[in-house]
Amino acid sequence: QVQLVQSGGGLVQAGGSLRLSCAASGSTFRVNTMGWFRQAPGNQRDLVATQSRGGATNYADTVKGRFTISRDNAQNTVYLEMNNLKPEDTAVYYCSAQFWSGSYHWGQGTQVTVSS
Repeated sequence: QVQLVQSGGGLVQAGGSLRLSCAASGSTFRVNTMGWFRQAPGNQRDLVATQSRGGATNYADTVKGRFTISRDNAQNTVYLEMNNLKPEDTAVYYCSAQFWSGSYHWGQGTQVTVSS
């Protein structure tokens, strides 16, 4: 198993910035891709950004150019820098770790609220 502990998030005005962090522990050797998903009330959990162990990144179209994912493989930590935040970015953000086998594991979630 792998444990994911998130930090960051909170309340920010539109146009502001926030940074999320997620530290993995346990069977981290099993992890290929780490990233972030988000879920707004009444909606499904959607991909925000992911990064593979080799460095390949994938972003949702809605955040391209505003959000940046980065990863420290030595520290088993993934970050999400969020700039020019919009009210529609308001959601609970979940850190994800996908094993080489394909299974997903999740962090505890953190609220991001963007006021207009």
